[in-house]
Amino acid sequence: MPLSSDHPLSDGRTGTSALIRAYRGDRPETTPVWFMRQAGRSLPEYREIRAGNAMLDACLTPELASVITLQPVRRHQVDAAIFFSDIVIPVKLAGIDVEIVAGRGPVIANPIRSASDVAALRPIDPAALDPIRRAVALTVAQLGDTPLIGFAGAPFTLASYLVEGGPSKDQQRARTMMYSDPHSWATLLNWCADVSGEFLKAQVEAGASAAQLFDSWVGSLSEQQYVRRVAPHSQRALSHLRGFDVPKVHFGVGSGEVLKAMHAIGADVMGVDWRIPLDEASRRLGGDVPLQGNIDPALLGAPWHVLEAHVRDVMDRGRAAPSHVVNLGHGVPPDTDPDVLTRVVELVHGG
Repeated sequence: MPLSSDHPLSDGRTGTSALIRAYRGDRPETTPVWFMRQAGRSLPEYREIRAGNAMLDACLTPELASVITLQPVRRHQVDAAIFFSDIVIPVKLAGIDVEIVAGRGPVIANPIRSASDVAALRPIDPAALDPIRRAVALTVAQLGDTPLIGFAGAPFTLASYLVEGGPSKDQQRARTMMYSDPHSWATLLNWCADVSGEFLKAQVEAGASAAQLFDSWVGSLSEQQYVRRVAPHSQRALSHLRGFDVPKVHFGVGSGEVLKAMHAIGADVMGVDWRIPLDEASRRLGGDVPLQGNIDPALLGAPWHVLEAHVRDVMDRGRAAPSHVVNLGHGVPPDTDPDVLTRVVELVHGG
């Protein structure tokens, strides 16, 4: 089923934007830039509007999620909005008891630890995603020719949260399950792929012009583990977008050793974290893959002359790829001065 005729990519609003051109391998006159986690705690207007609203409640209140998504576009003049939500939202909508705990992150009340736990999982009801569709539609109506990027968590990262019960340094329980009960592992990752895939699909159908799959914990895997036990499920997540002509971005933290395998699941663009330079990432990918990244978030707190030199170096190395979207190598730290982000946008746009 193709995109609707009033979708921003169909009716001409975003198809020729700098971001979409770069995602499709073209190099626009001005390099596009946006930031992962640009909507959030670094903005005083975000903290103000979030007061008294729990994180997941804010994500599921369409008007609130839309306003928060738009805030950094209006403040920083970035080239894209990233939908304000959380990777555990589809998990919650599928019936899992999960909350975001301040200072810790997503916490699962009843972790998935056995074959019977996996067997008890139920598919997501498409109607449960209506608040997501509504929030995207409200946002796209106000963005004009600025594209909205939809996003979802990759199956390995979602499964890690479900098995560990929350954030983990090394995903040891999850990796143990991968080998001790491979059948339950595969079933769990297929479930994660389908809830994430439906989450992505809902955003794209409602007006998102691109889709990004985040694999936050992929850095804990070897290449062999990734290829054999994870990649087929990430491919399944993206397969929910089959038939929709939207660029697909894949990003993982600590992903240098698995970049090529991550690209092979069906991604058009590879996000690169700060650990390897973009010219090396391009070399590992064969020199023909559009790249996104990879300013070190730690340098946002450095003196401006240090950050400026780093941003210019990132842009120089990005020329090794067919096209380049400037971003961070991970998300905006909560204590970032918003004026620094605005200044980085101006620097990138100035060439």
